[in-house]
Amino acid sequence: MRELQTGLWHWEASHPEWTPANTEGWGPEVSSYAIDDGERLLLIDPLVPPSEIEELAASRDTAIVLTNPWHERDARGLVERLGAAVFVPRPDEFNDDVAWLRDDLERLEKEGQVFSAGDRLPVGVEVFPGRLRNDLVLWVESRRAIIVGDTLVDRGGGLELPADWLPAGVTREQGVEALRPLLELPVELVLPTHGAPTDRAALEHALS
Repeated sequence: MRELQTGLWHWEASHPEWTPANTEGWGPEVSSYAIDDGERLLLIDPLVPPSEIEELAASRDTAIVLTNPWHERDARGLVERLGAAVFVPRPDEFNDDVAWLRDDLERLEKEGQVFSAGDRLPVGVEVFPGRLRNDLVLWVESRRAIIVGDTLVDRGGGLELPADWLPAGVTREQGVEALRPLLELPVELVLPTHGAPTDRAALEHALS
């Protein structure tokens, strides 16, 4: 685990479902993040949080924020252990990852925990469009950081918008154009969930 800023941590863990046959180019290690402001702790796309993070969560108002529904990872276990709230983009369907949320969906919607692009979450996160309707980019203004889910990834050649991950009929140029509003933000940190943390220069290159 590495502390990128005071109260902002990054760690990597091996994805349990990774195999060379189903990766679409992403490696076995995936990234997760924790952001602490002294009262609230956000866990972003958490997988196998270090013990120090779980200990901190016990003394904080803890919330889990997913950049997309299939990054559920260890969210269910953390909700059960910590009583954490979970914020999630609306699933296209309840697959195995998020089926446990089905019965709670109406309550989550009423409490503002099911989100889409344009929303401001009560945990200090603003939501921007991403690669898909429910694969979104999270802007944390207090950290000048964006968390980019599966929208921008590093598959070994630097941060990129992977054209082969875009919806059918969407070109890379169209995808880049849709993400250009991110360049208007005072971004200093870019936090991918596939790849290591990077900076504004990498964002500008990925969207060039």
